[in-house]
Amino acid sequence: MKKVQFSKPQSEFFSTLRKSVQNYFDENKLETSGNWKLYLKAVIIITTYIAIYLSIMLLPIPGYVALLLSALLGFVQALVGFNIMHDANHEAFSGNKNVNYFFGLSMNALGSDAFMWKQKHNLVHHTYTNIDGIDDDISKTPFLRMSETQPRYKAHRFQHIYLPFLYGISTIYWVLVKDFQDYIMGSRFNVEIGKMKPIDHVMFWTTRIIYFGLYLVLPSFIWGIGWTILGFTFMHMMLGLTMSFVFQLAHVVENVEFEHAEGESLMVENEWAVHQLATTSDFAVDSKVVSWLVGGLNFQVEHHLFPRISHVHYPEIQKIVAKTCAEFGVTYYSYDSTGQAISSHFRHMKRLGQKS
Repeated sequence: MKKVQFSKPQSEFFSTLRKSVQNYFDENKLETSGNWKLYLKAVIIITTYIAIYLSIMLLPIPGYVALLLSALLGFVQALVGFNIMHDANHEAFSGNKNVNYFFGLSMNALGSDAFMWKQKHNLVHHTYTNIDGIDDDISKTPFLRMSETQPRYKAHRFQHIYLPFLYGISTIYWVLVKDFQDYIMGSRFNVEIGKMKPIDHVMFWTTRIIYFGLYLVLPSFIWGIGWTILGFTFMHMMLGLTMSFVFQLAHVVENVEFEHAEGESLMVENEWAVHQLATTSDFAVDSKVVSWLVGGLNFQVEHHLFPRISHVHYPEIQKIVAKTCAEFGVTYYSYDSTGQAISSHFRHMKRLGQKS
């Protein structure tokens, strides 16, 4: 991986911010991990997940109802990813490492792999956010241009039109191709396979077999191959759309900045914390419904600054971050609503598709 350095050392800004956040937890005698609200939400989501799957598999329902339930299952899978997997793999779901590891494996239940996620998301994306050439979340493709430093192709003129389709099939590609590619190619795709313990290899293959058994093999005995493939596609289209849009609204919008690692090394002008604020945007921070559904990922600024704090604390942390940014003259980006953030994402993608 290319070498990146942040030129400025840690400033008084981030030191003050961290102290203020720690004081909040100390004064209110709170743990930084999840609480009963998170655990109750986890129970609701997991119960709903199982109920929908069993309904598809056991109830005498027509095919079109099964397809609608498959799409709903994909949406609930996204909720598992946002609310359970994400916190757990950041060691924020619980104060117990074993509990975090167990619930982090919900990533495997979605067809991917927790180890791969931690490597590419926790280590790479969170450190080198929006740095073209390193951050896999904005990686260069022939189909989507997310940064001005990426080459523009003729097809990009229409990317704001076809991007929902690509987002929809993204998790199918992820499950069927990308993880296997990362597993085989390793460091070429920012994954240090050499760091995998024997248990990680076992979980990669065992959970993958179980996943395909649950979502392709078993359903084919009940619904037939055709309906099963349709249901699998409907499920992933909803999962891919939901996950892609939520993650894109934080980093691929008009009000954030991008860097480019053109050579073997890059010197970023800002310190790490200021870089996170420059490349990340919040949205709909006043909406309790949005916050509940997306697992606090609408508080993406707070998450990037304090990834090991559970999302249930972000509404209060956001007030501290905004206040400290104002005191130190550091720009804090946020959209008032989800709709504004979605509109900004489409405008950003349209502009990049039509401008060299």
